[in-house]
Amino acid sequence: MKVDRRQEKEAEAARKSAMAVMSQAPADALKRAWIEAGFEVEAHAVRGPEIGLVTVRGRIGGGGAPFNFGEATVTRATVRLSTGEIGHAYALGRDKEKARLSAIADALWQDPARRGDVEAKLLDPLRAVLGEADRLRRAETAATKVDFFTMVRGED
Repeated sequence: MKVDRRQEKEAEAARKSAMAVMSQAPADALKRAWIEAGFEVEAHAVRGPEIGLVTVRGRIGGGGAPFNFGEATVTRATVRLSTGEIGHAYALGRDKEKARLSAIADALWQDPARRGDVEAKLLDPLRAVLGEADRLRRAETAATKVDFFTMVRGED
């Protein structure tokens, strides 16, 4: 029983990680990776894609009392594959195609027989794109870094 629960938690964490990659990836990179992966999938829309709003909450200083900061536009989609898997996706913004493709990828990822292909053909290229964007952002930030130092005066 404990082994089954541990495996469920590991699978849940892996699925969350996969969905995080798809939600963080730029829409054009996701579409390009999808085309290059060549997945031929028949997916029926269960819900959406549809656009709505979510409330964004914040905290002063990261630890203060939560407050409603504002609203953000979100697109969600739910699809069912012909094999029965159901995929869900939420994406910031108004890109319905990104939400639909992410939902299909989520459904494909849930099938153990297809999971390896989804990881290798779709998620790994997206991770590389995200890693390169992060590397560029860090390089740009490092270029503006200022090192402060204090000279010791001989009085002490």
